Amino acid sequence: MPSKAQLPIVYVRGFAGDTSGINKAVTDPFYGFNEGSTHVRVGANEKPSFHQFESPLLRLHLDEGYHILVEGGQEAYLDAHDNVPPNSMWVQRFYDTSASTWGDKPREFRLEDAALDLLRLIDKLKRKTGAPRVHLVAHSMGGLVCRCLLQKILPDQHKNPTDYVDKLFTYGTPHGGITFELGFGLFERLRDATGIHGADIFGPRRMYEYLTPDAEQVEDGPPRGWDARAMPDRESGFPPHRVFCLVGTNPTDYDVAGGLSAIAVGARSDGLVQIDKARVPGSHGAYVYRSHSGRFGLVNSEEGYQNLRRFLFGDLRIEAALVDYRLPPDDEVTWQAEVVLAIRGLPVLMHQRVTAQWCPVPLPQPPGDGADSSPVPLTTTFLRSDLPRPEGSPTMRYALHVRILSLRQTNRILRFSDHLEQTADLDDILVIDTGADASASRVWASWNSAIPGAIKDHEPRGRPLDDEDPRGGLWTAHIPFPDTARPILGDHAKIRLTVTPWE
Repeated sequence: MPSKAQLPIVYVRGFAGDTSGINKAVTDPFYGFNEGSTHVRVGANEKPSFHQFESPLLRLHLDEGYHILVEGGQEAYLDAHDNVPPNSMWVQRFYDTSASTWGDKPREFRLEDAALDLLRLIDKLKRKTGAPRVHLVAHSMGGLVCRCLLQKILPDQHKNPTDYVDKLFTYGTPHGGITFELGFGLFERLRDATGIHGADIFGPRRMYEYLTPDAEQVEDGPPRGWDARAMPDRESGFPPHRVFCLVGTNPTDYDVAGGLSAIAVGARSDGLVQIDKARVPGSHGAYVYRSHSGRFGLVNSEEGYQNLRRFLFGDLRIEAALVDYRLPPDDEVTWQAEVVLAIRGLPVLMHQRVTAQWCPVPLPQPPGDGADSSPVPLTTTFLRSDLPRPEGSPTMRYALHVRILSLRQTNRILRFSDHLEQTADLDDILVIDTGADASASRVWASWNSAIPGAIKDHEPRGRPLDDEDPRGGLWTAHIPFPDTARPILGDHAKIRLTVTPWE
């Protein structure tokens, strides 16, 4: 079903490595955006099971009515045609000039050149389609190419990035660079000093060069405290809330160099990019049990596509946060939350932050002076009002699984005498239903512990939740936890739902 507002989508691929890797990359007409998969990671009985995902390229064509316009070469097509439909997909083939298979002398790959090429493609698409902006979808290093465009190339030309790009979606981009748990920093220093195969683009010095406008760079940068992940909050900058970062949490299935990459970067990663380096501060995002690439990769995953589709074309943004909680006072206990988001009718989880995948949500101890605890964001999802519901379902249904766990440590040593491994102190599911018109004014919420029988048989009853915010364009409601949660989260803990329009 086509969406209401469609802009050209430009896919920007990731790092290919040396010349042989580049030569292999350019043989693919779509640089990998057409790759699908036939597995989900875990099915029944904890065994991989068959699930055919056609690829993001084909699904956007089938689901959203996007055109794939190549006919011998997309650049030649654009040169030969005017009035190109805006609902079209394009691949930035920046590696073609660096391949040795075309007969010409290869041009050394430089990330800034790739960003300039991306700008030229966007300019041409704006002229040919009449679209005001484009969507950028990027894998791995491709996200850094996009950020170079938004943070350096356009500002250096005194142009506003929001006049060119509407939204940026990244799969497994190392926004904070790539570091290794092994070698005590030796591997990083060797990589950055030699620039082997151009991999120094993942180190702080080169990242500072291509992410910082010329007028703002300091000599011998980056300065102390510079954070490569941050997109500067300037009036003419690209707003981080227009960015979505899909974070992979499965290092096991990234089978590169016999799995040495995953060993080097550590378990808290997708096999190449560490979890805490894959997000832009202030951006939206989701964590999924997928690896950087391969059979169980991020790009060729149903999870990735479902998040991409809703972010690009959604109507409403729904944010869930834990608020007004109090934790039992104990300096030796660390508290964590696990959050899993499921949507009725989808065969995958949209978001999961769990301890088994090294990415729980830390719960800070609220101040001891009686001040309110800061809200803890749990998840953000985007609602599509025009998507068909499963047959016979009166509402669209979301399930937010929340678990609270505690770890008791003395002198940084885990105490096992009163510890039950991976056993939650609190475990419940918030079932959220929205009306047939996907209106924020018709939302019901119930805790599974209060629902008799199976969740699938539950039908929301009574009045929908009241809007607690009188301001227009913003809907807010608070759902108290069950009484059984009071000894852990206090008497006033709630899940706050905030719904705002998303364009």
